[in-house]
Amino acid sequence: MINDSKIMDADSAAALVGDGATVGLIGGGGGLLEADAIMAAIESRFLGGDGPRDLTLVHALGIGDRDKRGLNRFAHEGMVRKVIGGHWVWSPRMQALAKDEKIEAYVLPGGVVMQQWREIGAKRPGLTTHVGLGTFVDPRFGGGRMNESAKDDLVELVEIDGREWLRYRPFPVDIGIIRGSFADPDGNISLAQEAATLDVYALAMAAHNCGGKVIAQVRHVVPRGGISANLVRIPGAIVDVVVVAPDQPLSHEVFHDPTLTGESWGAPEPVGAIGLTDRTAIARRAAAELSDGVVINYGFGIPDAVAKIAAARGDAGKYYQTIEHGTYGGTLLGGTSFGYARYATAMIDAPSQFDFYSGGGLDMAFLGMGELDAEGSVNVSKLGGVTVGPGGFIDIAQNARKVVFCGTFEAKGVKLSIGGGRLLIERHGAVRKMVPAVDQITFSGPQAIKSGQEVIYVTERAVFRLTPAGLVLAEVAPGVDVKADVLERMGFEPLIPSVPKIMDGSFFTEG
Repeated sequence: MINDSKIMDADSAAALVGDGATVGLIGGGGGLLEADAIMAAIESRFLGGDGPRDLTLVHALGIGDRDKRGLNRFAHEGMVRKVIGGHWVWSPRMQALAKDEKIEAYVLPGGVVMQQWREIGAKRPGLTTHVGLGTFVDPRFGGGRMNESAKDDLVELVEIDGREWLRYRPFPVDIGIIRGSFADPDGNISLAQEAATLDVYALAMAAHNCGGKVIAQVRHVVPRGGISANLVRIPGAIVDVVVVAPDQPLSHEVFHDPTLTGESWGAPEPVGAIGLTDRTAIARRAAAELSDGVVINYGFGIPDAVAKIAAARGDAGKYYQTIEHGTYGGTLLGGTSFGYARYATAMIDAPSQFDFYSGGGLDMAFLGMGELDAEGSVNVSKLGGVTVGPGGFIDIAQNARKVVFCGTFEAKGVKLSIGGGRLLIERHGAVRKMVPAVDQITFSGPQAIKSGQEVIYVTERAVFRLTPAGLVLAEVAPGVDVKADVLERMGFEPLIPSVPKIMDGSFFTEG
């Protein structure tokens, strides 16, 4: 029987979230699919003294604005007991609670969380995968625990047919908070005016099949029959509540843009000149690794500059560009709008995108780099004692046939002179990123060797390659003093060929 009472206000929906509930959240950073009106109502109820308290939050990607929206709505002492998050940087307040041991903090790979929803919904015994082996989510290296308060075993090492796997244990889901563009009175949800579909259906299925509640936020409601069946992403059969938020924006910066949602298509806009900086030099050198016809993924930060360089060269059409959010093609947006693509050619659900990655569908990945150590392992997930989280980094880095890490050689206070085909180091940084052993293994060099991956590490002053014998200093920038600017600034000794190759001077030339 159809239930017209599914549509209710945000405050009434917030009252459905009880103390101690496990709540699944959707979002992709920058406001992508963020149901902030519902989250704001839950926060308001808590601050008013009506709870909920001691929540467990689970999310795959970043949610928030680095200020008060999204995950920040829950960052109040006593409101949350445990957070299992794929990416935390959009909520400095939640990061602070984790660092101060006010909550139990865990991180799991973003793709794992998304695929776990599907396994929970299907009542299968958790997710069994190779993703995470050798990294900090492997129980031998921490099991995803990010602080001393985190005691639970979320993942276990298992052996099947003589091969090691990780089993991510299932858990009950009490509330699934999702978002769509519009709904009908029966709760059928369309995402036709969103920039991605992420893991919306998988979370809704998990919450419903656990006997929990699915609360959906939409911009408006249409009459029955107003949504074509092939545009319904979440059927009303598994939706309990619909909250209408007329001011729901596409992102934190844009209310609506049909070029980002796939509603309109046009030729990519010309990319203007990219100023010469250390990031530009890194991106130019990384882009030299591209080859025609490859399926690629660009990560957040310097890697999205690689995408801009390919577009500026007019080469974007030579590659199959993907984003872990489920998007193919188009022109990538950067910064706080990372995850959005203008004039995308396809959008699929993110759990399926991660299936494609996990099975080896990626030829190349360009990813950021925090710390790098002697084994070729990389840390991007916990820096300076602060929980960062990898998002989809582990799922991507561990499965791409070729990985190009992009990052500055040092941090904090570096002063460089770049131009005329040369790089000069005028002042070294206070923070060394080439360390004897990374604080946390987000990418395992030894695991990559076992898997036969090709791995390159590109900085503004040197390029390294991973080999079975160790990390090799393969190239140095023109103008750099190898001993003073590279070797003496490292926490380990790389393997050095008799004459390291000099990087192409065009990477350090204006224009």
